[in-house]
Amino acid sequence: MTITYFGYGSLVNTRTLGPQAVAEAGTLSGWRREWRAWWRPEGAENLPKICTLTVRRAADTAIRGVMVSEPAERLAELDARERRYRRIDGIGPSFRRDSDGTAGAASAFLYEADSEIRRPGTDEHPILQSYVDCVLAGFHAFWGEEGVRHFIETTDGWDAPMLADRSAPRYPRAQVLDADLLALFDEQLAGTGLRYIDI
Repeated sequence: MTITYFGYGSLVNTRTLGPQAVAEAGTLSGWRREWRAWWRPEGAENLPKICTLTVRRAADTAIRGVMVSEPAERLAELDARERRYRRIDGIGPSFRRDSDGTAGAASAFLYEADSEIRRPGTDEHPILQSYVDCVLAGFHAFWGEEGVRHFIETTDGWDAPMLADRSAPRYPRAQVLDADLLALFDEQLAGTGLRYIDI
């Protein structure tokens, strides 16, 4: 038995997935990303709530991401990682693989933040730079610089402040990344008008 789900943020970074996960790159139609959820990710219970990524339905948008298949026994662990998010079933037919254009499994799902935590970021609840770095590294691994641009352009909420925690990461799945790659992320994000705040 396996589970199949669409990753659109940190789940695109395969270094954050289980050892038996298989991730296929592709595009999901009818959804758009946004920085609009306050919560404490698994492993960050000692931190203030941060502004995290979610999705909303948007008929005119398609977002890149990965369709991940894993053993069904991983579902409880995945649900714990995505607690405060609800599973939205049946999104597979809206997904098309980059490799051959085929759809995802009919049973595929994604995680969307529940309504109680959907709020824009503030100085007290910022986006974490270490979280953004992890996400963008995943997009770069699959699609290169164009993938980084795509993520930024198809994600709303960049008016939320970003906590500059790269030197002392607060995100529990923070990655060690090459300086040139981080410079690329900063260059691409500059066009958003993003405002940074210090730790």
